[in-house]
Amino acid sequence: KNLSFSYPDGTLALQDISFNLARGQHLVLIGPSGAGKTTLVNLLLRYWEYQHGHIYLDGQELRTFRGEELRSKIAVVGQDAYIFNTSLRENLSIARPSANQEQIEAAARLAHIHDFITGLTEGYDTWAGESGLHLSGGQRQRIAIARALLKDTPILILDEPVANLDPEMEQAILQSIHACAQDRMLLTITHRPAALQLADQVIILSGGRVVGS
Repeated sequence: KNLSFSYPDGTLALQDISFNLARGQHLVLIGPSGAGKTTLVNLLLRYWEYQHGHIYLDGQELRTFRGEELRSKIAVVGQDAYIFNTSLRENLSIARPSANQEQIEAAARLAHIHDFITGLTEGYDTWAGESGLHLSGGQRQRIAIARALLKDTPILILDEPVANLDPEMEQAILQSIHACAQDRMLLTITHRPAALQLADQVIILSGGRVVGS
């Protein structure tokens, strides 16, 4: 609430940002490049510390959480999906090492990547290659979405999660994410109209301020 943040050189990045996001709600942040959307996500993850205002998670000030404890509650799908040079199964289960094959496949189905994986000669044991060399941009993105869903956290943050997908696949994945996030807090950063249609609330940022909702 009333969140403000400046870079070390004094440049103001966010000023008087306030919003509430309850479990089962989907909030979409939109705004031009440099509006402060990704900066806000970095503050939520405590990669950076905010100078003024407060962020509360389940009524508890964010600064009281240890870093590992906080990040265990949040799953993030970024614009650039990082894929490890190991099997597709291990790329998914890294988010939840205790997950069994059924749980891995359920997350992959939600991300619409299961059929692609099972169509490969080695299936889930297929090697992804360095940085996902053997996968297309859309396939890497869907692996990252499945990994985030498998983590099964109360907060799911999507930063332009479907940028590399065609409109039909984009719509299908967004609907899957929306459906499985009914008991989670879902925050999406996007310019895509499909995501806006599924939002419970929309906040427009510009110049580090809320300019519309």
